[in-house]
This record gives sequence, structure tokens and C-alpha cells, in this order.
Amino acid sequence: MSVSIRLDSTELDDALVRLEPLLDFEPAPLMAAIAALGESQTRRRIETEKTSPDGTPWAPNHNGTSILRETGRNLLDSVASTSSATQAEWGASWEFAHVHQFGAVIEPKDAKALAFQIGGQNVFAQKVVVPARAFVGISAENEIEIRDLVTDFLGIGGLQ
Repeated sequence: MSVSIRLDSTELDDALVRLEPLLDFEPAPLMAAIAALGESQTRRRIETEKTSPDGTPWAPNHNGTSILRETGRNLLDSVASTSSATQAEWGASWEFAHVHQFGAVIEPKDAKALAFQIGGQNVFAQKVVVPARAFVGISAENEIEIRDLVTDFLGIGGLQ
């Protein structure tokens, strides 16, 4: 009686070749690239896309001008990113960025009404509701871009 065992390591060899980039992996450059991409995606959302990360179009503003860009570049100029070997972050540091991200209700503190001008006209209001116009987040398209960046970076394109 004889026993014969044959191993075909072709698939294992292919897998090892694909895993090779992970053996000496230094994550900091990848995290920096992800942070930069997230920052770029956020800037694109503010400048051209005008939708929340979930795809909801932003509510129009009173004057019909470019949403989140009417009064200057405060929000856009405050968009920034940072990263380390373990994380990638991006967002906006402007003191009123949260109002646009989450929305707000503005009411007078020490007066009977708010007073401001729109289009040169005086306006008095009991409250002003600023609708949420989320600009920070990851859309389905953003997720694909980040996944493609990671797989390209690691040389393992085509993974899902």
C-alpha cells in the first residue's frame, strides 16, 4: 500500500504576493492620503455638489445665491485635515461651521425681536431657523473613492 500526497501551492503563492505590501506596512502615509482626500471631498461638496453626504440637496438660501458661499470664504477656508499613523480626520474649524452642519434656531436674548438686513431691507423676526446643510461626512461616492485610494495605495486593487 502506498500513500501519495501532492500539494499545489499556486493559489497560496498568489495570495502571498498580494499580501506582501502589508508585511512592511507603514500606515501614516496612507492616513495622510485619506485625510487629504476627505478634505478635498468636503471642499467639493461646498463648492460644487451642494448636497449633504446622504445625497439630500441643500435647502436654498433666501437670496438664491450659492449656498454656504454667499458671505465670503469663512467656511471653505476653515476646512482642514489632520492625520496620524492611526487616524485620518477632516472638518471645518470656523466658529459657525456647526450651525451649517446641524442647523440652528436663533432667537433674541435681550430684545423682543431679531433685527437684520436682507438685500438692503430691514427685517425683524422672533426667530430665524437655519436649516442643516451637512457638508462633513462620507457619501457613497466618497466611500468608493476612499476604498480605491486604500487598495491602490496597498497595491491590492479590485478588493471589495
